[in-house]
Amino acid sequence: MKRRILTGDRTTGRLHLGHYVGSLQYRVDLQESHETFVLLADVQALTTHFENPALIGQSILEVALDNLAAGLKLENVCFVQQSRVPAIAELTVFFSMLVPVNVLRHNPTIKTEAKQYGFEELSYGFLGYPVSQAADILFCQADLVPVGEDQLPHLEQAHRIVRRFNELYGGGREILKRPEALRSRVGRLPGLDGSSKMGKSLGNALYLNDDAKTVHEKVFSAVTDYHRISSRDLGHPQLCTVYRYQTAFNPEEAEDICQRCRTGTIGCVACKRRLEQKLNELLDPMRARRAAYAQRKDLVLQAIDEGSRKACRLGEETLEQVKEAMGLRLG
Repeated sequence: MKRRILTGDRTTGRLHLGHYVGSLQYRVDLQESHETFVLLADVQALTTHFENPALIGQSILEVALDNLAAGLKLENVCFVQQSRVPAIAELTVFFSMLVPVNVLRHNPTIKTEAKQYGFEELSYGFLGYPVSQAADILFCQADLVPVGEDQLPHLEQAHRIVRRFNELYGGGREILKRPEALRSRVGRLPGLDGSSKMGKSLGNALYLNDDAKTVHEKVFSAVTDYHRISSRDLGHPQLCTVYRYQTAFNPEEAEDICQRCRTGTIGCVACKRRLEQKLNELLDPMRARRAAYAQRKDLVLQAIDEGSRKACRLGEETLEQVKEAMGLRLG
């Protein structure tokens, strides 16, 4: 049998290049050789956007379209709407018994996101969403989980839950499978404004369905080496956001661009033009695929429905094993 991948996206808007380098590339590359589950995480989206349910509802289809635009094929992927799988919610409750509150409070991603959203007090759902994320992964007993850097603490939390659960209830058996991490090839992609992370809520993202005009505007507004005034000045690529993008999306020429920047033989405008060209080469086929699937939304919605039903069946199987191991079945 094929090994199983579980990955997903919060349904809080369109996907961007940070999602692409963090996880989408893996999904596309491995879809033929692995059974691929893509979670449309609408429940998780509520942890930060509970006051904007309309955005979450609209984004379920939009996120699916972005995945298909990136190169996933309907025949290879199982789209799962998180809120339609009751087993995930039940598993979240059971797993929450195994996780101390202080561990969640000190989770670095939770702390970073709380600061990002300006949360002075954390809701129960927001604080506990790493536990919910563990249930997302474990309901289908995934073998592999593509993750970006910021999600690694959550996967480590899932590993702790698996270990603790199997120790307490396994009786020498592996009830829950420990998933492996597939880490991004290029690490975290910074925002166009030079901040440490590209994010939907930060206003510094380049989206997969941005048109060529928007790509031009965003690339040419991106932060570069602030020490460099003239194109003849010696540059410092390590300080330049645009160079970081060159390494991610133009690796063949990145070293040459780096050397020319250091010696003042290429200016920021020329560097940005080359990046713009490479990004459009990447995004042009995505735009075409997205437009084609957007014309057949009924087919995509049907795939989400069928995938969610399949996920329900798998979730029930895992839930039965968990309940039996915990002694919650009479007779």
